[in-house]
Amino acid sequence: MTLRLGFSPCPNDTFIFDALVNKKIDTEGLDFEVMLEDVQTLNEWALSGKLDITKISYGVLPKILKTYIVLNSGGALGKGVGPLLVSKKENENFPIQQQGDLPRLKNERIALPGEHTTANMLFSIAYPEAINKKFLVFSAIENAVLSNEVDYGVLIHENRFTYQEKGLIKIIDLGEYWEQQTGLPIPLGAIVIKRAIEYTIQKKIDRLIKQSIEYAFEHYPQLTDYVKKNSQEMNEMVMRQHIDLYVNNYSIQLGSDGKAAVIKMMEWMNSNEQEQTVNQPLFLE
Repeated sequence: MTLRLGFSPCPNDTFIFDALVNKKIDTEGLDFEVMLEDVQTLNEWALSGKLDITKISYGVLPKILKTYIVLNSGGALGKGVGPLLVSKKENENFPIQQQGDLPRLKNERIALPGEHTTANMLFSIAYPEAINKKFLVFSAIENAVLSNEVDYGVLIHENRFTYQEKGLIKIIDLGEYWEQQTGLPIPLGAIVIKRAIEYTIQKKIDRLIKQSIEYAFEHYPQLTDYVKKNSQEMNEMVMRQHIDLYVNNYSIQLGSDGKAAVIKMMEWMNSNEQEQTVNQPLFLE
C-alpha cells in the first residue's frame, strides 16, 4: 500500500521522517510517495485534500477537520519555540527594553509565512488590529524586511536562528506571548491523516512515525545525509539547533497538555474566525 506523505525539507521534519520514508525501520508493508514542500503549500494542499498524510500548520486545522484527523506523533509543539516578529531597525515608538508593551502595527506592512500558518494566527492574537499583511514563502521574509519591502516580518524555521546575522532585531517572541496568555505550549505544526483511511492503517502510521522519531534520537546528534541534503543553506550547528528546538517529547507523543494547547488554540480560532465546529474526534485515539 502506497500513501502520499507531505512534510517540509526543514531539519525537524526530515529528522522525524527519515527512518520511515527511507525504511530504516520496518514499515510493515507500507510505502510512501514523499512530497517536500514549504508549510504554506502543504496547508493549501490540505485544504484540497491532496495528500493522505501531511504536515500542516495548526492555523489551518479548523478548515480541514472534515477531511483529516490529528495524529499523536510527528508534530511540533513546545515552549520557547514561537515565531519571532523582527524589524530592520528599532521602532522609535517601541524601545526594545519595554517588554511589557506591544508596538502598534495597525498600518505598518507585515510579512508573514502564509495566511493559514500558525505564525499568522499567533500574530493575530497579539495584534488583532494589524491589517496590512503580505504573505510570503518563509525563506523570503528576512530579505523583504531588509529591502524595506515591509516594515516587520514574522520569522519561522531556520530564519529564527540567523536573523541577527543579517542585522535584524527581535521585537517580540510571539510564542512567549501565547505562553504568557495561556500557560500552555505553543501548537505550531501537526501531522494529520485522512479520516477516510482505514482506522487500523491510521493507527499503524501513528505508531511508525513514533518509531521513526525514536530511531532518529537513538542516533542523534549524528545528522543523516537525508537531513543534510534537504536543509537550505544551513551549517550543521544550525541544523541541530533546529532539531533541538522543534523535536521533543510532544513530537513523540502529543500528550494531555499538548492536546489541551491545541484545543485552546481551536477555541480561539473558532471564536474569532467563526469556523464551524466539526462534530468528529479531533485526535486519533
